[in-house]
Amino acid sequence: MLPNTGKLAGCTLFITGASRGIGKAIALKAAKDGANIVIAAKTAETHPTLPGTIYTAAAEIEAAGGKALPCVVNVREEQQIINAVEKAVKTFGGIDILVNNASAISLTGTLETETKKVNLMMEVNVRGTYLTSKTCLPHLRKSSNPHILNLSPPMNLNPMWFKNHCAYTISKYGMSMCVLGMAEEFRGEVAVNALWPKTAIHTAAMDMLGGSGIEKQCRKTDILADAAYCILTKPKSFTGNFIIDEDLLREEGVKDFDVYAIAPGHPLMPDFFLDVETHTTATKQERHGASQAFEEEKLSGSQHKAKVDTASAAAQPSGPVAETFRVIQGTMSEEYVRSTQGVFQFELSGDEGGTWYIDLKTKGGSAGFGKPPVAADVVMSMSSAHFVEMFTGKLKPTLAFMSGKLRIKGNMTLAIKLEKMLTQLNSKL
Repeated sequence: MLPNTGKLAGCTLFITGASRGIGKAIALKAAKDGANIVIAAKTAETHPTLPGTIYTAAAEIEAAGGKALPCVVNVREEQQIINAVEKAVKTFGGIDILVNNASAISLTGTLETETKKVNLMMEVNVRGTYLTSKTCLPHLRKSSNPHILNLSPPMNLNPMWFKNHCAYTISKYGMSMCVLGMAEEFRGEVAVNALWPKTAIHTAAMDMLGGSGIEKQCRKTDILADAAYCILTKPKSFTGNFIIDEDLLREEGVKDFDVYAIAPGHPLMPDFFLDVETHTTATKQERHGASQAFEEEKLSGSQHKAKVDTASAAAQPSGPVAETFRVIQGTMSEEYVRSTQGVFQFELSGDEGGTWYIDLKTKGGSAGFGKPPVAADVVMSMSSAHFVEMFTGKLKPTLAFMSGKLRIKGNMTLAIKLEKMLTQLNSKL
């Protein structure tokens, strides 16, 4: 853990989305120095599924040694931003730091993303970040060491980060483009940087996306709080950077990262937008555009089409995929069908490519080659090699999805149910 230095004592931080999660963690870290925190978030009343309100966060900040100003702010509403900034300046005399943390997410494909979800992500992530920055900047320029910090990723133009959730990616990169532009526009006056986690972070949002058990693959919000503290205590000449939490903390001398893990020693899931190398195939690609790996992916897609075209005339395939489906068929039970109630279709490329299915909805269930007997609730597309890895426990479905190896269309809740079933099947596969 990075120790506090006291450098933020008396500083005023305006943090969007600070009622819970990463925003609150950054607030609490600064509060230990005796900072003033403006909690600019929507939740004024207890949410049925999400923990915390602006008032419970304020109580925690005060208990940690800071001063808190809870403000009801939906960053989609410009007037609410303006009102909160005016109240902050009146209460604390100015604003020294802005943390644009509020964000909306929908990991859906272009055809599956409702217009209202597109609007939400664009208005919260891009427009909200832009307007909050614009409103705070006149006050930030009066500070002795002003900072804007956006919780957004490096702009990695690898196509795999667009193909599964194009709208979400555009909205997060919009936040990063604010960093790129404003860092240059206000160079010498206000530091503007981006911070992004190397691994998944355990928050209420991650619980909803990944389901039960996902926390073991995550780090605590503390790692981002420590990285943010490190950035915000640097001089304003430190600007225009796209920072990864672990990389920065290593440079600062942190060596023990187990303290940040929910389950020390458990494999961690890499976060979105960061290319990773795996033990099977090198998925790292050029920063701007696609590399040979992407070209090979396109090639395997054309090979897959050829296989599908001839599949109807071919006999049942044999090999690791076919064997996996035979084992799945052998483990079918009324219990699985009753508890899952879903039909899964797999579009596989590469060896043993083609359409496969698992029916956990009708009668005693079934699995095999070809289209399912009834319409699929979930369609998963991936290579046959990654499919075998996934069903033998070597590749977590959530990791496969986040790293672009798996594409999911349809009912995400059922997809999570399948992951739970896999943990029970792994010992037999």
